[in-house]
Amino acid sequence: MKLAKYIKPYLIFTILTPLSMVGEVMVDLWQPKLMSQIVDDGVLGNNMDLIISTGIKMMLLVILGGTCGVLATTFGSNASQGFARDLRCDVYKKVMSLSFEQTDKFTTGSLVTRLTTNITALQQLVEFGLKGFVRDILLFVGGIVMMLSLNIRFGVILVIALPIEILLVVLIMKKVNPLYTIVAQRLDKVNSVTQENVSGSRVVKAYVKEDFEANRFNNANVDLMESNLRVQTLLAIIQPLLMIVMNVSVIAVIWIGGLQVEAKEMQVGQVMAAITYLTQVLNGIMMISMMFQTVSRASASAKRIIEVMDTEPVVNDGKSDFNCTEKGTVSLRNVSFTYKGSGGRPVLNEISLDIKSGENIAILGATGSGKSSLINLIPRFYDPNSGEVYVDGVNVKEYKLEDLRSRIGIVLQKSELFSGSAADNIRWGKKDASDEEVVSASEIAQADEFVSSMPDGYNSIIAEKGASLSGGQKQRLSVARAVIKNPEIIIFDDSTSALDLGTEARLRQGLRENLKGATVITIAQRIASVKDCDRIAVLDHGRLVDCDTHENLLKNSEVYRDIYSSQMKASGGDE
Repeated sequence: MKLAKYIKPYLIFTILTPLSMVGEVMVDLWQPKLMSQIVDDGVLGNNMDLIISTGIKMMLLVILGGTCGVLATTFGSNASQGFARDLRCDVYKKVMSLSFEQTDKFTTGSLVTRLTTNITALQQLVEFGLKGFVRDILLFVGGIVMMLSLNIRFGVILVIALPIEILLVVLIMKKVNPLYTIVAQRLDKVNSVTQENVSGSRVVKAYVKEDFEANRFNNANVDLMESNLRVQTLLAIIQPLLMIVMNVSVIAVIWIGGLQVEAKEMQVGQVMAAITYLTQVLNGIMMISMMFQTVSRASASAKRIIEVMDTEPVVNDGKSDFNCTEKGTVSLRNVSFTYKGSGGRPVLNEISLDIKSGENIAILGATGSGKSSLINLIPRFYDPNSGEVYVDGVNVKEYKLEDLRSRIGIVLQKSELFSGSAADNIRWGKKDASDEEVVSASEIAQADEFVSSMPDGYNSIIAEKGASLSGGQKQRLSVARAVIKNPEIIIFDDSTSALDLGTEARLRQGLRENLKGATVITIAQRIASVKDCDRIAVLDHGRLVDCDTHENLLKNSEVYRDIYSSQMKASGGDE
């Protein structure tokens, strides 16, 4: 099994757990023997000394068995918890290494289920395997040996009862096993709906869709419930059936034992011991059936974990380090790109564009023209289907991802902030940044004024996803996070749309004054935001139709003039 390597660091615990369990089981197997002595030789033989001495032995054995049980639980928990922790860390690292198109394929809800519920199922398998399985097997085998040692005739009962119990377990578990995969898929759906509604709660409330989303969640929840009920119904059948077999077997032991006592070939205490051993044997079968349930659930979970672990990232590290002679240049050569699952329609079509070092260039186009897709190729969030992308004169596929992305600062269209202080969020761009650097970056991003006015200033806690901030405030903190990185190339993906023109103008002036030499690439919807850029690249239906200054584009580009005219009419005046 591919996941077995995660138990190797805890090999000492995996050895000590069953050894400790052997001690507990041996005590359990020896107790009925001692009890039979008390009944036969002590009570019936009227020997109080034997009753007291044997009773003391039983108490000491109980203490020994309890100690062994505690040790087994401690060792087993250390092994299973360590196994789950290490596996969870590696799966998380794997998830974070996957390319966007792969995480889109799995879905967020499914990945959360795999990292939590599925790994917990594997953790339970390790713990039950080291403790329960060893205990049940030893009780099963030991109980048979001890029972037959009392009277070989009891073997007839075992020969009849055991195959019936085993057959029942096999038939039920054969039906249950496939259902665990369905349960996991239904749980994925519940998690996905929950994640979507929690992260998009403002949209849900704004459109008064609470009832609609509650109904969607209820449908997913009902599907999960029904799947679980099918599993539990099948498992519920097995328990009473096994109990019937056990009770009938106990009656048979009493009957055979009674005949043996009447024939003076056995004593009453031995019959009592035989009943206890039979119960241990059949209980062992029942517990082993529960173990098979755990194995079935864990098997389905393991397949889902291995599916993630075996997925190779589409975007991989290059193999070389470079001392680039260029700095801040970007070049796209005949680049075409299509999203998986989009029906084959290219989002970008044969784009060729050279961006010079230190240039301030804008990318403009109608919604769906491919602007964000274009800039996603520069830090290799995706790779083009054809053509090549170069940064600092080197094909991005040849870079190590860390080296490539360390050169680039990105402010995304959706401002993602994290729970923590304002300063912590800004330091995402540079973890060892001083307080002075944090404030300086914030001033450039026009964020210092509102951050300083917060109750604890830069130590003020930002709610999850920046829920305590306005859209413009989140955008400015995101800009500060990119600025503090002091990158060669800084990309703004329509990331100032929530700012008024005055604040945006001051921000761009601050960038020009403080990030001299940096190449700035801006995606914007408003021409007013980018008309002062060195050049403006115009995209139309995934093609680069023009690239020039604002003035020249007004003269020579029909597409640009159409965008400009529509914005002029919308604003009611000159931009």
